[in-house]
Amino acid sequence: MNLQEISELEKRVLVPTYDRLPILAVGGEGCYLFDDAGRRYLDFLGGLAVNALGYAHPEIMAVRRDEGETLLHVSNLLYHRYQAPLAAELAHRTGLDRVFFANSGTEAVDGALKLARAYARQRHPAEPFERTEILAVENSFHGRTFGALSATWPAKYRKPFEPLVPGIGFVRLNDSAHLVESFGSRTAAVILEVIQGEGGVVELKEEFLRTAQALCHEHDALFIADEIQCGLGRTGRWFAFQKFGLQPDVVLVAKPLAAGLPLAALVAREEIAKAFSPGMHGTTFGGGPLQCRLALKVLEILGAPGFLARVAEVGGTLRLRLEELKEEFPVIREVRGEGLMAAAELTVPCKDIVKQALEAGVLLNSTQEKVLRFLPPLVVEPRHVDELIRVLKPILAGISVPEKKEVHA
Repeated sequence: MNLQEISELEKRVLVPTYDRLPILAVGGEGCYLFDDAGRRYLDFLGGLAVNALGYAHPEIMAVRRDEGETLLHVSNLLYHRYQAPLAAELAHRTGLDRVFFANSGTEAVDGALKLARAYARQRHPAEPFERTEILAVENSFHGRTFGALSATWPAKYRKPFEPLVPGIGFVRLNDSAHLVESFGSRTAAVILEVIQGEGGVVELKEEFLRTAQALCHEHDALFIADEIQCGLGRTGRWFAFQKFGLQPDVVLVAKPLAAGLPLAALVAREEIAKAFSPGMHGTTFGGGPLQCRLALKVLEILGAPGFLARVAEVGGTLRLRLEELKEEFPVIREVRGEGLMAAAELTVPCKDIVKQALEAGVLLNSTQEKVLRFLPPLVVEPRHVDELIRVLKPILAGISVPEKKEVHA
């Protein structure tokens, strides 16, 4: 079936939740995606930060094709050989102790919110009130299931499904005073993204992050770092929180963990993790043998000597080239991000720019209407950055920015 046939079939049989780009993907290699017409696209979207190792990475393909491994699934009522070693590696990399595996980022967030309330109840049973409140940050995005959606800020995601889970409030972005004011005796956790992804690649300030950590540690609440988009090498470090020497109580990872297969992890400190006991929480598919085998290989590749340093280096090149575009084209208001998680906020909507880039052979993403977001595979090279800039220049040059009229007294 070709693109038109697939598109027409989808219109009849799929729930209309996606506004797709006109590409029928059939393959890929490295940083390039191939369509059914034989055209290739330089991918600076990276499957929304999932395809961290690009397409058809030889070591990943070798794991996938290993004929000696026949298990695709066993229930979590049984052991298999890969879940515990993967948990040990994630615990080592985060500096934490125990892991719960889920299928997706939103499930990991839901698990963390449940864990926060379970921990508070077990640790403070004698208090005359329950610690059930969760604080999230304005402009945040944590997922689409009911719990994670309740901690997600934009009204466009929340409004159609309200009322959501009660007891979740929001703190103004990077407003430490408001965080202190909002944090109370009923607070069970603070959940945040060190770099907000869907929010437009917005970095949380060190002072705000340290205030959140200090409040949580002082009052025995959980400091939860949602590293689902910004973690696992994306910034040139294993985790974005490491830039500031922070130590969360719970770390959440997902997107690139299993090289494109569904896998997420909730990683927690020993005493916090033990607030869950058998039967309190669970999953059918989380932590399956194939996913865990792939994830072990992903972590091995990320941990290879020089890999993360290379991410930081190429990310620095990307940031520099975007800053140069900003100097040349006034349509760019601000450049943000770290490593290979970058954004250019414009003065105009980005949808047409994404369309023109696609026509020129580059796959981009727009978020928050006026933000171009760049999430290329972590194996991207400087020549790919050059190719991106060559495509963007004539597109940006064709955008007219209204001049500000001078106001005379």
